[in-house]
Amino acid sequence: MIAITHFTVGAGEGDDGFVARAQPALDALSRCAGYQRGSLGRSTDDPGAWVLLTEWTNVGSYRRALGNYQVKLHATPLLAQARDLPGGFETIVDVAPGGETVVHASDREPLA
Repeated sequence: MIAITHFTVGAGEGDDGFVARAQPALDALSRCAGYQRGSLGRSTDDPGAWVLLTEWTNVGSYRRALGNYQVKLHATPLLAQARDLPGGFETIVDVAPGGETVVHASDREPLA
């Protein structure tokens, strides 16, 4: 499961201030069961656009992580400032370096 959270950082906060708030949030998430990896990134086209990307074993582990005390303490204030966009995605195809491809079945019910 992939969680992508979008942020708009104003000039008043600056990059260092946002990174200083995002790092403890990402660290708290990283300590939760089911966490696989995470990154904080800034747009190459718009310096005010940022994303927090995390990957999880499944949607349940991500949702349980959001209830973790340390996540509530360090990540929830940051996540509360996220843009209102879809953020949770199921992984359908993985391609490793060199081209090894794994196709995953969807957890969603088939559309009629």
